[in-house]
Parts: sequence; C-alpha cells; structure tokens
Amino acid sequence: MPTLRELLDATTAMHRHLCPRQVLGVRMGLYAGELLGLTLPQQDKRLYTIMETDGCAADGVAMAVNCWVGRRTMRIEDYGKVAATFVDTQTGLALRIVPWPTVRHAARAYAPQADNKWEAQLIGYQLMPAAELFDAREVVLRTPVEQLISRPGRKALCAACGEEIMNEREVRRDGALLCRACASASYYLLVADPALVAAGASQAER
Repeated sequence: MPTLRELLDATTAMHRHLCPRQVLGVRMGLYAGELLGLTLPQQDKRLYTIMETDGCAADGVAMAVNCWVGRRTMRIEDYGKVAATFVDTQTGLALRIVPWPTVRHAARAYAPQADNKWEAQLIGYQLMPAAELFDAREVVLRTPVEQLISRPGRKALCAACGEEIMNEREVRRDGALLCRACASASYYLLVADPALVAAGASQAER
C-alpha cells in the first residue's frame, strides 16, 4: 500500500506541482479506505466514487483510490465542492466525505513556519489527523449505484437525433427512446439550431 508521500509524489508528477487541493483529495481517498475497511488504491472495481468537483482534488482522490472516469469507477457531479461520496459496491455502504469548514484556519497551527496561507494549507493538510480534516457521514444514493454503473453492452438509438446512447442513459418519452439532450434542455445548441438563430436575430435588432 503506497504511503501518503508516494501518492503525493504521484499526483505531483501528474500536475507538475502540488497544491492544497491535491493533498485534500489524496487524504480524502485514504480516509475513505480506512473507514470502509478497503485496501487502496484498489486493484478491482469494488469502490465507486462520486466527486463533487473536477480538477486537482479529483485527481488526488483518483490517485489514492484508483477510481477514474475512464474506468467508469468515478463520476463527476459538479457542485463546485471538494467533496466525494465513496460507495462500496459489495456492501452498498456509501460515505460522503467533505473538509470541515474550519480546516483552512486550523491548518495554520500545524505549519507555523509557513510564509502564507497557501503554504500553511499545503503543509497543514498533510499533518492534520483525518478526523480534524474531514466530516464523514453515511448517505443513501438517490439513484442506486447499480443503475449508475449500468451493464456492459447496453445500447440504444435516439429516435430524434439518431445518435447512439450507452449505459442505459436513454429516456422513454411518449413511447419513444430519446437521449437526454433531446428529451430535455441540452448543454449545447447546434449553430444552425433555430433557437440559436432566433436569439442572434433578437440581439441584432436591439
């Protein structure tokens, strides 16, 4: 099992630097393993992680637990929070771990030699006991983890756009199977989309 230093070195190599959020991510992942009684980084896909932000913290967690978006063992629900829910897919136990709101201030006591707040956090987060760093609570997922993971080979075609849908993410609407973009508001508009054209024309008239 890698040490904290080895995991921090690995995430430093990935990012070419080390920041406080990477440290939080690695420590969060290690704490999850401790509380769930799992040996991490995992060598299988038993642990499933739902991150509430992307970026440095997510990579720190991924390095500690070996859950990755590309392996379909990590999911991003972007709430803009350095927080994560760790799910043991064998037992169903799910723990949400988030830093205490006071950790930035508390870190200073562990790094009195630091020149600034950033450095105090970088050093302090490595030294603070996990229970002082994190609030860990058992949670229940609104969507069962089995449904999030889905099953291999599950595919459908959207009746509206004709694009392929994987992992049972289709939506049934009035008897038709639709992708989520066609079933509701998508995050994008095609350049030739009438709604985009109308919006452009409205702005031009102002």
